[in-house]
Amino acid sequence: MLYNRVIPCLLLKGDGLVKTVHFAQPKYLGDPINVVRLFNDLQVDELIFLDINATPEGRAPDFDRLHDIASQCFMPICYGGGVGSIEHARRLFQLGVEKVALTTAAVENPALITQLADCFGRQSVIVGIDVRRNFLGQARVWARCGRKRTAYSPVEFAREAERLGAGEILLNSIDRDGAQKGYDLELIKQVTQSVNIPVIVCGGAGSTHDLASAIGAGASAVAAGSLFVFRGPHRAVLINYPSPEELRNVRLGTMSDDASGGPSSQPPGNLSRTI
Repeated sequence: MLYNRVIPCLLLKGDGLVKTVHFAQPKYLGDPINVVRLFNDLQVDELIFLDINATPEGRAPDFDRLHDIASQCFMPICYGGGVGSIEHARRLFQLGVEKVALTTAAVENPALITQLADCFGRQSVIVGIDVRRNFLGQARVWARCGRKRTAYSPVEFAREAERLGAGEILLNSIDRDGAQKGYDLELIKQVTQSVNIPVIVCGGAGSTHDLASAIGAGASAVAAGSLFVFRGPHRAVLINYPSPEELRNVRLGTMSDDASGGPSSQPPGNLSRTI
């Protein structure tokens, strides 16, 4: 039986990890190897690594760095950033990566979705959908790390990604990235109701209550960055993850404010490690 996953989403920039706010203002977190080891100790469900420099710099994934990271991971890994060919994906899978995420490539070279799905299986291919709303509240898909607006709505692009062979969707709200004020639940409902493949949601989680709310809105998995790497109003770096009891409640999609601590910026539970 499949269960709803809770996934730290980590951003690679050069040799280090960073966390952004609205896809900008990257704050340095530390060495990715150290962070991976801490998440190993916390027994997380899965990890997502996104290289935010690869596409803007027009380069392939840093395979040497990813080899070092993957060799330390005791959980499934998804990687995105600069993946532009079957050969890129093949090398990533050989390193131990289990899923590749296409975001800009899915917009600019949608045939690659089908090529990867045919070669490696749909379960290995995730399509990232970065969404920003305009001043009227209209949602549109953006590419190139939030720098390029497309004409796609999130719903129509999710449907197209599924048709082309995507096994999962990674739905990310640019407007809520790093804000820790809750997911865009309306967006989650619209997209999850329009496709038959799992949808991982990201952008806005500030508490375990937010994670449960996203599951309740239809998400198959919840991903977060700030929630799992920061603590307190000054955003001190503290790697953390929900306790087993909190995870059970999150996966049911129902958690009271009392159980979760409400929509706060405090880390979930007592499972935490310093870098």
